[in-house]
Amino acid sequence: MAGLQRFGLERDRMRAALAAEVGVNATDLDALEHLEADGPLAQSQLGARLSLTSGAITMLVDRLEQAGWVRRTPHPRDRRSTLVELSAQALARLPGGMDAYHARVRTVAGRVRVEEREAILGFLRAAAAAAADAAEEMRHDNRTEKRP
Repeated sequence: MAGLQRFGLERDRMRAALAAEVGVNATDLDALEHLEADGPLAQSQLGARLSLTSGAITMLVDRLEQAGWVRRTPHPRDRRSTLVELSAQALARLPGGMDAYHARVRTVAGRVRVEEREAILGFLRAAAAAAADAAEEMRHDNRTEKRP
């Protein structure tokens, strides 16, 4: 647990530096990371992942679109929905420090023996699922507590 917590803290510190470097806030950076990891998302899906109201996600996407990080496109199967995706120039605008970070992570990953990789990936998937479950439970608890 301590090692995972330390990784999370150091990654948070790196992300804070990255957000400052590219001129976005932490929530904007979270949105960009979700889009990088999963591709285009409906604006409502992105809002749910970030625990934002429809008004707040609209403002976030407006801000990122005006800054050239994302673009909106019509949803191919739902005319009422809009997809948000990284713009063509978004990845090209990342600071050079990210390339060095990714190279360091690839080097560390390359040192892991092949037979250990599946166990590590299984652990990381389970830890990610536990975090997602906890986030959803907290969102549910917060909605329930606010009701009269």
